Amino acid sequence: MDIAILKQTAQAMVTSPKGLLAADESSKTIQKRFDALNIECTEENRLAYRKMLFTTPGVEEFLSGIILYDETLRQSTSDGTPIPKLLKDKGIISGIKVDKGAWELPNFPGEKFTEGLDGLRDRLKEYSDMGARFAKWRAVITIGEGMPSDVCIETNAESLALYASLCQEANIVPIVEPEVLLDGAHTIEQCFDAQIKTLKKVFERLKGHKVVLEGMILKPSMVLSGKDCSIQADSKTVAKMTVDALKQSVPGEVAGIAFLSGGQSSQSSIENLAEINKIGGPWPLTFSYSRGLQNDPMKIWNGKAENAKSAQDDFYKRCKSASLARQGKLS
Repeated sequence: MDIAILKQTAQAMVTSPKGLLAADESSKTIQKRFDALNIECTEENRLAYRKMLFTTPGVEEFLSGIILYDETLRQSTSDGTPIPKLLKDKGIISGIKVDKGAWELPNFPGEKFTEGLDGLRDRLKEYSDMGARFAKWRAVITIGEGMPSDVCIETNAESLALYASLCQEANIVPIVEPEVLLDGAHTIEQCFDAQIKTLKKVFERLKGHKVVLEGMILKPSMVLSGKDCSIQADSKTVAKMTVDALKQSVPGEVAGIAFLSGGQSSQSSIENLAEINKIGGPWPLTFSYSRGLQNDPMKIWNGKAENAKSAQDDFYKRCKSASLARQGKLS
């Protein structure tokens, strides 16, 4: 482990006014999104779509890094340029999703744990050799009757900590993502409590595994009302409760916090991020959005090369809006 390299990469990932694009949808997930738009989900089309995003002129002004899926990290453009080199030449750091998805937690109906630790040390070495400088592991926490359970939180916290320590051993910055899901009718107060409980346990295990906090990024969800809750909190309330929860549970040494959009509308994810940054905290507060940046560009592109320019224009505007929001501004 080279702590200086880890710190340098982590700081570059959260440098203002930039954020991260999560383009790490699994083949199964991107197929669902393509199917909804009647786009044929071939490897060629997946590459064409992602290349369209990555080559958007000027987007490097707003993106410090992009999280890739295994398939994408291994792909090259038509002229033979590997995707990680394409990004590096634009000043964008390549990252890689390394978990293998969330699966049912035995004996705890409705709750999940994330798999992917088997063989991870060897995969991280390979990914590093291919140009990946950071990684991502997502755990999901559900709010509901009797949920989240202590067992669910503890199981996922331990996996996140072991993943993070393996990453740092390979000089790869870990993005630690314990996502408290938006699904459900829970109140924002219930989300606040679940967020604090989850994050406290995650950082307890990270410290137990001697993870260097200055060389990691936290990717949490915001504190939100459940999407089926009858009372939806406004952006100022979301911001205040999110920052309060983080201040109660996240050590100040953490290199940065990059929020996920987590099922919010594109507009809500921008407004909430702007309000959060008006309050601020001891860490850089940025974005690591997927659908929040990609939804409309994908619809505009629609699998057709002649639509690429219009899709890129929209993508550029959305990345710029996210960049302004992380500065506490709205476009």
